[in-house]
Amino acid sequence: MSFIRSERKCIEILRILKDHPEPVGAKRLSELMSERGFVLTDRAVQYYLSYLDDMGFTKKVGNRGRLLTAKGISETERALVDERIGFIISRLEKLAFKSDFNPETGRGNVGYNLSVVPEDQVNGVSGAFDEVIESGYSFFSRYKIIDTDPRIPSGYAGFLTVCSITMDGVLQKMGVPVRMAYGGVIDIKNGKPLGFSNLIGYRGTTIDPLSLFITSGNTSIGQTCAEKAGSVLANVRQVPQDAADLVSEGSRLMRECGFLFPVDMGSGVLNTPVDPCRISLIAYSGMNLIGNAVEKGFELRNEIGAGNMPFSFFE
Repeated sequence: MSFIRSERKCIEILRILKDHPEPVGAKRLSELMSERGFVLTDRAVQYYLSYLDDMGFTKKVGNRGRLLTAKGISETERALVDERIGFIISRLEKLAFKSDFNPETGRGNVGYNLSVVPEDQVNGVSGAFDEVIESGYSFFSRYKIIDTDPRIPSGYAGFLTVCSITMDGVLQKMGVPVRMAYGGVIDIKNGKPLGFSNLIGYRGTTIDPLSLFITSGNTSIGQTCAEKAGSVLANVRQVPQDAADLVSEGSRLMRECGFLFPVDMGSGVLNTPVDPCRISLIAYSGMNLIGNAVEKGFELRNEIGAGNMPFSFFE
């Protein structure tokens, strides 16, 4: 059996073990994986560890946990850079392709994010999500709470939010070539967007830009909701100038289904880079819900772009 380098969970486990000289157990690995955006139960981690043992990349040290073997160290050093560069945009493009939501019928699959929270924090997290939606800084006007999913450990609940990559799928099905260009922090004053204070390109990055802005404390989402002044998360797509009318029509249809975008559209709007052949389509991110909850101190384990599911689930 050959090692499949596109298996992100295996790569992340190897990377964690490389950073820890002492043996690491499945429970601790599950916690560390969740910090990197992979929500796995202890049992799921054991499955991957068994696979890595069989490949000769890890070895079990009694009941203490796993260590990397010399082969595992070598494989990790070769695989990490290749796998991480461009991985984020590749995963999002895959989700966009599988998102076949039709805003005319209100049916089809949308991309979603999964956040896992302790059961005793569900009401608080729900309140944080509602605050963002009511203030208009979300991508979509609803979310879903679940507790019956194999990715959700006992004592926890899951929050499903619609990922903005759904918009890419809609535009692609309309014949519009759309490119996810940047994730950024946009400044708000008197309830109106002023422009981006930070932008990170999706191509070539090893982590999700918006997750980075949240964890680095670059947002003030709760303040923006309360005072209409602060900074929130938004994405920038680029589409051909000649597709502007199609994009406007697609946006109109999606708003009728509960989506909340676009923020703005045009060449160089909100201090985005000017392209002579393309226009920027700016949308608030659904991750503002997650970011607001994080700002308030709640414990969320997030898997961004977790998969696709029927839009009807959110109705």
